[in-house]
Amino acid sequence: MRKIKRNYRIAKYVVYRQTIIDPTDHIWTFIGSLLGIGIIGFVQTQNPFVSSSDQLFLIGSFGASAVLIYGATNSPLAQPRNLIGGHLISALVGVSVYKLFGNPELMWLSSALSVSFSIVLMQITKTLHPPGGATALIANIGSEKIKALGFYYVLNPVLFGVLVLFLVAVLVNNIPKNRTYPYNSYKALFSWRKRIKHQKSAAARANQQQEELTQMDL
Repeated sequence: MRKIKRNYRIAKYVVYRQTIIDPTDHIWTFIGSLLGIGIIGFVQTQNPFVSSSDQLFLIGSFGASAVLIYGATNSPLAQPRNLIGGHLISALVGVSVYKLFGNPELMWLSSALSVSFSIVLMQITKTLHPPGGATALIANIGSEKIKALGFYYVLNPVLFGVLVLFLVAVLVNNIPKNRTYPYNSYKALFSWRKRIKHQKSAAARANQQQEELTQMDL
């Protein structure tokens, strides 16, 4: 019974942490995703080599990344290393596997291998980013123009789009006081300040104890 109550409290806490957010946080999430995806889409419309019907720049995995880096800024999976590294590794894997198994009849195999290899490599390199799996998959099941890009797919749209999302995240997520990005650097700074404060408190206590001992000797 205790275990059930404990699990209930944990689940309640997780749900609370994920759903109860300062209303202003929703506004910044909206602004960040609007700018990030909007800029990528706008650049595409200004490219004379891409028609309006060819969505080469706006690949589906960018939408998933936007959820993480604008809606869950403190998630380990949303940090720059994961965002950039995860997409690039997955794009390289996706294109490489497609070139090896480019036969339409083996599309199921190339798709499965691309996603699977991407996940494992992201785990090994500590760049796990769930949307990366979609990036690898799109390299195999995307439009013919995306497939024709070959390894250029890694640079554009993937690297270009990821850098836009990242720069917007750094700009927007650091405006309000309750949001920071990247989260790890802020956490390190907070831990450093906490250690300094602890050291000062320990030194003060030691000095106080020394003074008390000195007074006792007198």
